[in-house]
Amino acid sequence: MNKAYKAWCRIYQIVFRLAMPILPYYEPKIMHSTDQVPQVLADKRIGSVLLVTDPGIARLGLTHGLEVAFAQVGIDCTVYANTQANPTVSNVEEASALYREHGCRAIIGFGGGSAMDCAKGVGARIAQPCKPINKMRGLLRVHRRLPLLIAVPTTAGTGSEVTLAAVITDDKTHYKYPVNDFVLIPRYAVHDPRLTCGLPASITGQTGMDALTHAVEAYIGRSTNAYTRAAAKRAVRLIRDNLLEAYENGQNIEARANMLEAAYQAGIAFTRSYVGYVHGIAHSLGGRYGISHGLANAVILPHMLRAYGPVAECKLAELARDAGIAPAAANDQTGAKAFIEWVDNMNARLGIPRYLESINAADVPSMAAHAAAESNPLYPVPRLMDAKQLASMYRVVAGGHFADEPAARAGEGQRRSTERPSRVARTAERKVAACSSKK
Repeated sequence: MNKAYKAWCRIYQIVFRLAMPILPYYEPKIMHSTDQVPQVLADKRIGSVLLVTDPGIARLGLTHGLEVAFAQVGIDCTVYANTQANPTVSNVEEASALYREHGCRAIIGFGGGSAMDCAKGVGARIAQPCKPINKMRGLLRVHRRLPLLIAVPTTAGTGSEVTLAAVITDDKTHYKYPVNDFVLIPRYAVHDPRLTCGLPASITGQTGMDALTHAVEAYIGRSTNAYTRAAAKRAVRLIRDNLLEAYENGQNIEARANMLEAAYQAGIAFTRSYVGYVHGIAHSLGGRYGISHGLANAVILPHMLRAYGPVAECKLAELARDAGIAPAAANDQTGAKAFIEWVDNMNARLGIPRYLESINAADVPSMAAHAAAESNPLYPVPRLMDAKQLASMYRVVAGGHFADEPAARAGEGQRRSTERPSRVARTAERKVAACSSKK
């Protein structure tokens, strides 16, 4: 990254950090049961609502009780249940058309981060009926107040119920981009751990590591304050104490409730202090290949933490010491190493692979360009990287071999999730870190 652009990125980030105390952040009012939602709408004299969810939630019938409760108090409920794992522009447009057709006056995002992001996108389109969603990508381009928005998370990972972001995928280009505006923060959120008890173990693990990624990227970035640092630390402690239990014993209500709180605290941290290159790369992979966001974040996180090198050691060590992952007397280098190894071990115990083996070399230049455009100058990362440096990280995440390379097609370089990083991947990580430090 050239010095002029690097200076511009840091100035941009400093301005946002200084403005943080006066920016209109707010947090949703928390309810602990979906039983409370009909009364909220009735109190506001809202007689028609759009419920946005996904096919999996619909098949499980998780929204049925809420639909019945609405009917009992005379509230019409229109359900949009076609949200994809990475919600698309088409999803937003289809759901928005339903909202208008049925005269709805409120929106409920019911499900994981995808359903909540789609619901936010619908709200943005209703608030700005003449402005396509792709014209709202980036920062503060919605402007107008949304209809009443209620978030009902059924996973403990995204923290979308407290964030100002919605991530949408363009159906045609497969470009996945964030829409960021304060008006996207839901007014109410329902933390009902019963809704998460039926979550498959694999999704529990991936979404839990998604929450960890939010907390870690927010904490090691350069735009933190005492409030966001405390939220990030609390999230890490809760994840350390509860994620494996929720993964292994999905009916443990206490562990499920604590993971909802962890995701919420991580959401508080990153919606104010932002994320980093893990998210930039993960969004590009999700848009191109449909890889779930939690899985991508979980795999990328330890690789990127290693690539940041010494500049992230102090803060990673603080997290490690605070969470009991490293001894209280451990120095920064030892603490940071212990934290990254803990992330690796968590991924292994949760059945998350060390590498993503579906990445094609031919796709890397465009994905790296998208990741750089999303991340710079907004994300206050510990070490700045340009598109060329980020492109090197895709090889690291792929374990040293891309899927469309002859060696990979011939079956060479195949890796199991429990393997140590391959020599090629370790060399690539060192090159990224060394190149970054020189820039």
